[in-house]
Amino acid sequence: MSAASGKSHNAGVDPGISISAALLISMGVVMSYSATAALSLDSRFPKLFSDHLIGVAIGICAAIAAYLVPSRVLRRLAMPIWLLTIAMLVATVLLGVEVNGARRWLEIPSLGFRFQPSEVAKCATLIAVAAWLSRKDDRRGLSTRLSIQSAGIALLPAGLLLMQPDLGNAVILVVLAASILFIAGTPWPRFVLPGALGVVLVGVYIAMNDYARQRVIGFLDPFRELQGSGWQLVQSYVAFGQGGLLGQGLGDGRQKLEYLPEVHTDFVLALVAEELGLLGVLFVLGAFAALWVTGTRVAGRARDRFDMLCAFGMVILLTVPAFLNAAVVMGLVPTKGLTLPFLSYGRTSLVMSCIAFGILLGVARRHPPHKSPEGRWQDAG
Repeated sequence: MSAASGKSHNAGVDPGISISAALLISMGVVMSYSATAALSLDSRFPKLFSDHLIGVAIGICAAIAAYLVPSRVLRRLAMPIWLLTIAMLVATVLLGVEVNGARRWLEIPSLGFRFQPSEVAKCATLIAVAAWLSRKDDRRGLSTRLSIQSAGIALLPAGLLLMQPDLGNAVILVVLAASILFIAGTPWPRFVLPGALGVVLVGVYIAMNDYARQRVIGFLDPFRELQGSGWQLVQSYVAFGQGGLLGQGLGDGRQKLEYLPEVHTDFVLALVAEELGLLGVLFVLGAFAALWVTGTRVAGRARDRFDMLCAFGMVILLTVPAFLNAAVVMGLVPTKGLTLPFLSYGRTSLVMSCIAFGILLGVARRHPPHKSPEGRWQDAG
């Protein structure tokens, strides 16, 4: 069944994707207030919380626009948007705002705000890779040339991210793009040599950069580095330990009182653990798991190659960083500075997450499940 021939199911809005995203956005609003109110001079309406609400409002409008944009328009705009993103990354390296030794933000003084181009780059690059791969619809696999070209689309922004420096987002971008290449039909042996080379290069990068090396040291023995690179991870452990099964109660967490740095951004899941307990953490991770399941089902039933690859790209863009963020706050992988989609404070990340959500909903609208003779809705295929 083609996208044009089938009638939309449930008004064209996939309930699984919509409910999962709505729950995560709502949880983000609640935890943003909890994390910022205690340290604000005006605890009734903290500035950081109002900024988060603005991000939610902009994100919802952006999600609606992404939901309505036709597939052919998105495909045609993919490469121009990617080129614009490359220009923004170059500008960030040269003119970006420096914070803690890294240039990761662009500021527009006339408008009075700054944004993080790396968040835009991840979404734009995945869409561009999907558009490039859809130029050749060969179910038997991709040519080596097309694979290399598509990899180059991801490697260029990844290299610019390393220059900021931002190792975490650079690695995530390459991994996500490689996932799309694999789904598109690239034979797995082609990943062996580049993957091994990538691991070696990451190791060399860590050895040559003190900030990355200190993060690895803090991860390997955080209690020994308690007064240095291990402090944040240890405080995250404390938050999880204090939360127990049911948590200390919403708003009653203590680690946010300047014990756990950046609790409203990268470590917001630790705040969830302390105030809402294990059940709160499972609720968040369960919502992301539901988003993964429903999103991959949408990608699987898409009859258009670009829609299929784009939908899969948006699913992994929303879920893979989420599970990696959870692994970071639990001490399973080194700290990478990754936000938790929909929950972490950061308007750029929030808006781009909403755009990915809107694109995914748009694919679901264009490729609805078909109705069986028994009256049940089933995935086409």
